[in-house]
Amino acid sequence: MNITVIGTGYVGLVTGACFSKMGNKVYCVDIVEEKIEGLKNNILPIFEPHLGTLVRTSQEKGDLIFTTDIKEALDDTDIIFIAVGTPMAEDGSANLDYIFSAASDIANNISHDSLVVIKSTVPVGTGYRVEEHINKILKENDSKVNIKMASNPEFLKEGHAIEDCLHPDRVVIGADDDEVFETLKDLYSSFVLNHDRFVLMDIKSSEMTKYVANAMLATKISFMNEVANICEVTGANVQNVRKGIGSDRRIGYDFIYAGCGYGGSCFPKDVQALINTAQVNGYEPKLLNNVEIVNKKQKTVLVKKVMDRFGEDLTGKTFAIWGLAFKPGTDDVREATSLVVASHLIKMGAKIKAYDSQATEEFKKAIDDKYLDSIEFCTGRYDATVGCDALILITEWKEFRNPDFRLLDENLNQPVIFDGRNIYDKKIEKFGFELYQIGC
Repeated sequence: MNITVIGTGYVGLVTGACFSKMGNKVYCVDIVEEKIEGLKNNILPIFEPHLGTLVRTSQEKGDLIFTTDIKEALDDTDIIFIAVGTPMAEDGSANLDYIFSAASDIANNISHDSLVVIKSTVPVGTGYRVEEHINKILKENDSKVNIKMASNPEFLKEGHAIEDCLHPDRVVIGADDDEVFETLKDLYSSFVLNHDRFVLMDIKSSEMTKYVANAMLATKISFMNEVANICEVTGANVQNVRKGIGSDRRIGYDFIYAGCGYGGSCFPKDVQALINTAQVNGYEPKLLNNVEIVNKKQKTVLVKKVMDRFGEDLTGKTFAIWGLAFKPGTDDVREATSLVVASHLIKMGAKIKAYDSQATEEFKKAIDDKYLDSIEFCTGRYDATVGCDALILITEWKEFRNPDFRLLDENLNQPVIFDGRNIYDKKIEKFGFELYQIGC
């Protein structure tokens, strides 16, 4: 099939690259010329394992085309995917400006009947609003083109997006037409050998499914962090509790690891958007509100532990931070705990030495400029610990899991570790380390 994907951000780029791997001809369209020129030269705007190789190979085969010319793309297209960003607005709702801008571009450039699929995460009812918007412009242009709409939300995990896209555990399709269902099932047939993985529904339910999936996962994280905080004040160990409840097949082990809060481009934004959707429709979602409250508080837990150990005046103290990305396998620092921890410690007079193998440049862009003079960015994990009063682990990259504790002991002024992801064994305390964890 010939496909156009509008938007070359995280979702659009991964989706386009994976469709092209399966032999489809894919146009990836973006209005940012600099980004498109970079992609033509295999310079990616994001870090995602294996994506660079996939983009390069598909371009060499001619199956993946990057362009700013949307008319060129639509003229040679059967299916149009909208995969632009829906950032959080000030009131917590999803900002749909990019969605409707893409819809306008489609309406003004489309030349034949086509299927328009919204891949972006959007509030319930957006698909019908977009369909109405496109049809209104087509009518104004006296066009005879007919469009059909569908919703096909993405369920990609940053750091594992290629695997998730090529081998999905389910493909959710929302539509009001049997022909649309069959078209999209044909497109995904090479990804999904087991047809039981197709989940077909109406458009509104499909849109809601994406929000609920992320809200459910965020709820599990905040619930476990709440449990961890209760464990701390009662003397229980959340690691043992996790094993005890995870062995129950109704609960399972996924997303019940206590830590220092969730971040990224999805969970915070989507939970807020679902809260906003509920409130706009006259319902107050108390549980979801508290999921957000717990998470925001959890991002300061490490700061409190540092204060309890070193006091509120951190003048003259330097702390090493391992991990700046919101999770391993990505350079994404949106809503990352590292931003909260670093800024709070600096406000109290501390200096920071930070290391992350992928996210340093994004962190520099994200943190307020006034803090940058107090942060030294290091190129090696052990370099970041030299002369520091403690190590703070925030992102559980694999390279941090089994460090040389003897070298850490030599580098640190004091053998103190704040483990924000509970990846270290209490046994290291036998070697003289003070280990502070979450809920342990």
